[in-house]
Amino acid sequence: LDLVDKRTFELVKLHDAFFADQFMHEGNFNAHFEGTGPEIWKQTGGELDAFVDFVGTGGSFGGISSYLKTRNNSIKCFVVEPECAPVLANSTANIDYVGGIPHKIQGGGYSRKDLRFVLDDLVDGYVTVTDQEAIDATRILAQKEGILGGFSAGANIAAAVKLLKENKARQITVLVCDSGMKYMSTDLFFDR
Repeated sequence: LDLVDKRTFELVKLHDAFFADQFMHEGNFNAHFEGTGPEIWKQTGGELDAFVDFVGTGGSFGGISSYLKTRNNSIKCFVVEPECAPVLANSTANIDYVGGIPHKIQGGGYSRKDLRFVLDDLVDGYVTVTDQEAIDATRILAQKEGILGGFSAGANIAAAVKLLKENKARQITVLVCDSGMKYMSTDLFFDR
């Protein structure tokens, strides 16, 4: 990924272009601290004891977790990662995303340890999910609740179910941050 970043910055400079860089742009964190976090608090009436998020750039996890902990520091915030690539949970893991262990859960699990918005004091734990657990949860969400989410939504639901089964939380908030529409031709909805 370092080579991709290097080339990206070369092209931005060459073409005098704008690069949002969600991994580093403070607006990513702020949107969730100022918008999504307060919305979750309002919609739940503050009645939640955990939040789980499949981490991509870390902006939603960092912003929402920071906001929720300002309202109630006892709310537990869990990072969700692919079972085959738990890089954030295992700081000694040495997985190169490009040549490492592939996973199907799109939108995160980039095997980056340097996520600016995922701060240690926000993380209360880590939950890993398999590709199949994410797929199964996404399908159940569509069939039973009529919510067509993507891979990461399934990962969040699967992680929440694990926490509930382990009695680590009772009221868990998850994000369904991606539509399943773009995955209709993939094995997310059809076995191959």
